Parts: sequence; C-alpha cells; structure tokens
Amino acid sequence: MSPTLPKKALISITSYCEPFYEDGSKTGLFYGEASHPWHVLTKAGFEVDFASESGSYGLDDHSTSEDFLSKEDIAELNDPNSECSKAFKKIKKASDINADEYGIFFASAGHATLFDYPTASTLQSIASEIYNNGGIVSTVCHGGSIFANLMDKKTGEHLVKGKKVTGFTDIGEDQMGITSILEKYKLKTVQTIAEEVGATYVHPPTPFGDWNLTDGRVVTGVNPASAHSTAVAVVEAFNKL
Repeated sequence: MSPTLPKKALISITSYCEPFYEDGSKTGLFYGEASHPWHVLTKAGFEVDFASESGSYGLDDHSTSEDFLSKEDIAELNDPNSECSKAFKKIKKASDINADEYGIFFASAGHATLFDYPTASTLQSIASEIYNNGGIVSTVCHGGSIFANLMDKKTGEHLVKGKKVTGFTDIGEDQMGITSILEKYKLKTVQTIAEEVGATYVHPPTPFGDWNLTDGRVVTGVNPASAHSTAVAVVEAFNKL
C-alpha cells in the first residue's frame, strides 16, 4: 500500500429517487449496494463517508425486501441508532468533498444512477482525482453508469478506456422486465455505456450470481449479490498499491 494514500473511502450514492417501476414504486439507492461495502470497508479499517451529487438520497423501494437483504440487514436498516444508519445520516454533498482525503471511490447503485450518474460532474471529478492520486475506483451493478463521462486526468481519455469492466447485464434488464422502461426514459444500460467509452464489457457467468472483476485500479461488480465481494476485491486491490 502506498504510504501516502489515505485509508479512507468514499461511497457515492445516487440523488435520484422517483417512480420508475411498472408497479409505481420508486427507484433510488439500492440499499445493500452501499451498506454491504460500508461494512466491508469499515471492518478493514477504512474511514468511510457517503456522498451524493445533491447531498440527499432516497431508497429504491424494491431494495429493502428479503429478496435482497438478510434479516440482520433489515433490522439494521430499521434501527436509526445502528452505526450504518448513523453513517447514512451524515451523507455529504459532493461539492463539500476533498478528493485528496480519500484512497477509494466506490459507486453504489440502483437503476436511479442511470438518471444522474452520467452527468454527476462533481462525483466524476472526485473519482477522477482519487484515481489520479493513485487510488482505486470501483462500481457495482448500475454504478458503472458513472463511467459515461468519467475522465482520466492524465490521459484526457475516458478513465476505463481500454480496461475490462463489468456491471449489470442487458440480459438481466430483459429478465427483470426493465428494458422497456429504460427505453421509455431513453436511458443507456451499463453495458452500452462501457462499450461507448472504449472499455471491454465482460459478461459474468450469470446475470444474478455473485461476480466481480479487477483490472488494475478499477474494480467492478455485477449486481446486488456482488456488492460484498466487490468491496472485498477493492480492499485487496488497495492493499497491493
């Protein structure tokens, strides 16, 4: 590990929280894709902050069910005095963040990120600066949408150009019945964004299995089930710096 790199991580969160699904429920932060990495990183000794472009956030209605969370996760979510809940309450506005204080940028997700991450210029600038300083940039699931305009300060090119990345699959969107909704809102998938910016999108073995990919200082995960293991891979990559 670089002796000058701060052992501090920033988990970015989408600011978007509006009705999205066919049943009228909202998309927003997919809870476990931020809480699970928070646990991994804090357990590994990192100081962890949450930040969104606006300084606010809301939860994806589907993300808080037992389909995605354990009973312990749900109890933690519903306990305002849990350490994780208290961390969420301290969410920062991206413009108040000093990138030099962090060694890791981790983009959590939810379909909501497809709305705001591609144009979240402050979060993108923070991620770019952390990477420029020698740190790790990581995304999980739809968090890869932040790559749309995330640039490498040294090359002037897209940060993941020429790199292997993964993220939520187009097949997964189809299987969830989301493709028509994405078309309605004219939203690009993570796979499309990766390909457009010159990255090599790597398909996981299955759309919903736990899988992540590391290419140098870029670590990406596929879906909610991958949030924990992706954060573990981030710690491993950081410790090799």
